[in-house]
Amino acid sequence: MLLRRGPHLHLRTSRTQRNADVVKLGATVGAHYAGTAARKLFASTERRVELDRERELKTAEAVAERLGHMKGALMKLGQMASYVDEGLPAPLRAALAQLQSSAPPMSGELAADVIRRDLGRGPEELFLQWDPDPIAAASIGQVHRAVVLDPDTGEERAVAVKVQYPGVADAVATDLKNADLLGMLLQQGFGGLDPEEMVTEIKERLVEELDYRLEAANQHRFAEYYRGHPFIHVPDVLPQFSSAHVITSDLVDGATWQEMLTWSQDERNLAGETLFRFVFRSLYGMHAFNGDPHPGNYLFHPGGRVTFLDFGLVKHFSDSEMATFIGMVKAAAYDHDVAEFRRILERAGMLQKGCPAPDDEVGEYFSQFYEAVREDRETTWSSEYASGIVRHTFDRTSPIAQYATVPKAFVFIQRINLGLYALLGELRASGNYRRMAEELWPFVQGPPSTAQAHREQGWLHRR
Repeated sequence: MLLRRGPHLHLRTSRTQRNADVVKLGATVGAHYAGTAARKLFASTERRVELDRERELKTAEAVAERLGHMKGALMKLGQMASYVDEGLPAPLRAALAQLQSSAPPMSGELAADVIRRDLGRGPEELFLQWDPDPIAAASIGQVHRAVVLDPDTGEERAVAVKVQYPGVADAVATDLKNADLLGMLLQQGFGGLDPEEMVTEIKERLVEELDYRLEAANQHRFAEYYRGHPFIHVPDVLPQFSSAHVITSDLVDGATWQEMLTWSQDERNLAGETLFRFVFRSLYGMHAFNGDPHPGNYLFHPGGRVTFLDFGLVKHFSDSEMATFIGMVKAAAYDHDVAEFRRILERAGMLQKGCPAPDDEVGEYFSQFYEAVREDRETTWSSEYASGIVRHTFDRTSPIAQYATVPKAFVFIQRINLGLYALLGELRASGNYRRMAEELWPFVQGPPSTAQAHREQGWLHRR
């Protein structure tokens, strides 16, 4: 993976410092716009297009550079924006895409200090081999290659060691102090929105992500659940080399998202099917899902096999929450019962009672997420569809938006949907997703509908 070299990471963690960084970024972007506008006054049409492109490139570089160095919650927003909204200028999306798997790293010495503090010994003592240069760096930590002696087999075992940035907890805490402001701003566009539960959920999940012991437990649970699966793979965690700020797991080689996009359309279709099955198999089978669906968390292998990485942002659902989700998809996509769909929305707190819109309009407004699985037909996903879902979700002009809110349980369910749909759109994945969904829906449990589904049958029977 490509890492941007340069000065080693030094996190600015105070609220004043991080707010100042955001202000500087805004000033830089504003200066690019103002400078371009002045130069365009007496420019030809062709030259104006060139100037706009130059401005987009400079703006993209400034945004990616600033967010990459800031790390924390703000960098996560940049990661998500890079793959969710096709409406962003292409240079900005390309620059933000660098944040998916590579960003300015901390020095090997700092990483060694974290390991020494948490595990009692430095990496040169703990591991047979240790590479001080990271192979990936992202919003919370960075990953190093190492080799350990397997205590069970006595053989050498290649591992990936994820080390949390010193001070990133303070940086995230600082960013989250502004989350209440985000809720207030959203409320201005959605008159019915109660931002308290939404903001609380975001804070809780992001704070949990900072405890690598929770992430290790999540990853172990997913690895156990999918053990032996023919095309879904989760690396095993080595608990004796893991702690609150360090996670060691099996090292996996595979293609990155950008590399996989160069593969044939058939291979991309298989990859898309695996992503879809992983999300909804986890949701309905485990009552949990990985809430951080950006492309840097996946490694791809031929034949639709995908390795899933990074389980820091996992959401676990109660039986009652699952009953609500299942009732919604059954009413909206299977029974096409808009009156029942509306009743469930009101009981769940997504729609205020007394909304004057008729049932069919309410159904149309809230059922956009189910469009690809409503009918038994071949579907080809598109980035335009995924971006349209994002814009529809945050559309201020609909009168229904004034009666809609996002209860706590739905905050990350929407994020996984938006993220998954964006990835399927970039893949231009094709398939009969209605039949795939029927295999996964617990109220249908339909027969296998694809070659991948038939490969899964032995694993399902063993479970």
